[in-house]
Amino acid sequence: MSLHPTLQPYADAWTHSIDAISELVQPLVEGEWNRRTPCPGWSIRDVVSHVIGLDCEMLGDPRPIHTLPRDLFHVTNEHQRYMEMQVDVRRHHTAPEMTSELEYTVIRRNRQLRNESRDPGTKVRGHLSTEVTLEESMRTHAFNVWVHEQDLRAALGRPGNLDSPGAHIARDVLLAGLPQVVADKAQAPRSSAVVLDVHGPVEFLRTIRVDIQGRGTLETAPALGPAATIGLGWETFVRLACGRVSADAMADRIKTEGDPELTEAILRNFAVTR
Repeated sequence: MSLHPTLQPYADAWTHSIDAISELVQPLVEGEWNRRTPCPGWSIRDVVSHVIGLDCEMLGDPRPIHTLPRDLFHVTNEHQRYMEMQVDVRRHHTAPEMTSELEYTVIRRNRQLRNESRDPGTKVRGHLSTEVTLEESMRTHAFNVWVHEQDLRAALGRPGNLDSPGAHIARDVLLAGLPQVVADKAQAPRSSAVVLDVHGPVEFLRTIRVDIQGRGTLETAPALGPAATIGLGWETFVRLACGRVSADAMADRIKTEGDPELTEAILRNFAVTR
């Protein structure tokens, strides 16, 4: 195995999630591919198209030359337009075409991973003509594929893999975005702390501290006398942090203590990705 040890957890998480996605969609009949998912504006077909497109980009394939229709109301910015291209180009593909392309793309990606010998710090193509390290690219990709596996599971009523390898990568990716939510978007007071208590298949307790300059940092040490404490289940945390639901819709699953205006502001801005 030539894959760098640092990259192996991301490859393992991707493999686990993509195999689950293949198993979920293989038996679907044509009409089921049009079911709505929690991912705004996307059907099951759209989510699978997106996953295929992400893997094609990991393979270095050229992006499709395609003009988006003007009535895609869920597309509101340049990043969403970028992501929508791989989706819209496959919107009229049949169920057999979708499963065949998914299977072929997975075969190609498995071959790529078997032969991957680059250093984790190698610069590779990112979204919107950016450059990122190979490690960052693989971590983000493992996270995205796991989140979209959960979108498909929600649409099909088949929950599972909430504690899979991808789930633990998702925990770290989503937590990394919360200091900005607390310090910048929610404007938590300087020299304060907010405690996040998550239970369920993936459990953790984290403190987001805001220093005297207003910068937020993530810590594992519990805070004494925090300005706010938010308790919620792992699945609820994921759905909120990924922008799949609003805090109002999940109010009965969230417990808060402390400054009510601060907790409301944090929960209103909780989505770190969509």
